[in-house]
Amino acid sequence: MNPMNERLYELLKHVTGFIYPNEIDVHWSILIVVYPYLTGLVAGAFILASLVKVFNVKEVQSVYKLSLLTALAFLLIAPLPLLLHLGHPERSYEIFLSPNFTSAMAMFGFVYAWYLMVVLLLEIWFTYRRDLIVWSQQETFPMKWIHKMLSLFSKDTSEDSIVFDKKVLKAITIIGIPSAFLLHGYVGFIFGSIKANPWWSSVLIPIVFLFSAIVSGIALVILLYMIITPMRGEAIDMKCLDKMASFLFYAVIVDFSLEMLDFIHRLYESEESIKILGELVMNKLFISLVIIQVLLGMIIPLGIIVSVKLLKLEDELRKLLYFVSVILIQLGIFATRWNVVIGGQMFSKSFRGLTTYKMEITGLEGLLTALVLLILPLFVLALLLKIFPAWDVQKPDDLEAVSD
Repeated sequence: MNPMNERLYELLKHVTGFIYPNEIDVHWSILIVVYPYLTGLVAGAFILASLVKVFNVKEVQSVYKLSLLTALAFLLIAPLPLLLHLGHPERSYEIFLSPNFTSAMAMFGFVYAWYLMVVLLLEIWFTYRRDLIVWSQQETFPMKWIHKMLSLFSKDTSEDSIVFDKKVLKAITIIGIPSAFLLHGYVGFIFGSIKANPWWSSVLIPIVFLFSAIVSGIALVILLYMIITPMRGEAIDMKCLDKMASFLFYAVIVDFSLEMLDFIHRLYESEESIKILGELVMNKLFISLVIIQVLLGMIIPLGIIVSVKLLKLEDELRKLLYFVSVILIQLGIFATRWNVVIGGQMFSKSFRGLTTYKMEITGLEGLLTALVLLILPLFVLALLLKIFPAWDVQKPDDLEAVSD
């Protein structure tokens, strides 16, 4: 028996009810789970950064640059799961040469290019322009020339140029907020527009994807801040941490409310698919949806943050509780992506049977590849932090000249 037949034979052992032959195998693998998870982290991190420039939230000023660099690191890796999933990734550039404006998936290339080239890179450049000039005058080779080239050999550090940078930064951030919404909202739009699949066909799917992205991005920045700051030998700013936790709390509440609204709406409609969807949740997705996504990823973190807000706890205990909360939230958001992508392929269009997903360990679309894609942005972030320090290194007098 060849490997393909062996795989189908193993899958058939877990099939229940009646299912069409072409629905036995799940075609969108874990790579398509990783893809919306990574893009969600990008959107959430950028939204947190926008709180500083647009809404003037001073408490999170210290994580502004870290948020921008985190968004860039994950955005650079975000298309890789899709490219690895394609049969001919070397032909992906053709979407720019012959654009198909009626294809939501094809238009992602333009959304991605807009967000990367116009929004994120420009905001980072104007944020660091003055710093790059100063660093290039103080450093030696090779960082001296790296920062010179990144500053485009600019030498203007006058007050007028700094004022101009601030104005441009605010304008870019204002444009960037709807762009971040579009970047991740379109992922939910793709799933929500597939009317033939009742698990995905909901007008709330794009909004749920968007708010879960904000939740995951804020949680990621909190996690990175709590890890990197002690590694640098500095104390964590509890005002900043508490403020980020407050925004995370509100975002989780909205996300949880939207998901419950979507669930109640499905129950109220009680279409012909409600029975098979109920079997899907209780049999195939019970652990990933009920236990991991809802209980561990939402209810417990919400309870922890509420307890922190109501009780006057010591700083060290608050740090520990925040740390546990953001890890659980990341686990819950990844489970959300898993339940949407994998869960939507596990029931038959006949509404009379369920299949299963047998994830490979190795291979192009296996577990190890997914883990590499999840870890790779952290290495990119480490490189970016080496080139663009996220913490001010100038003297206090200089900082006043470049900060908001």
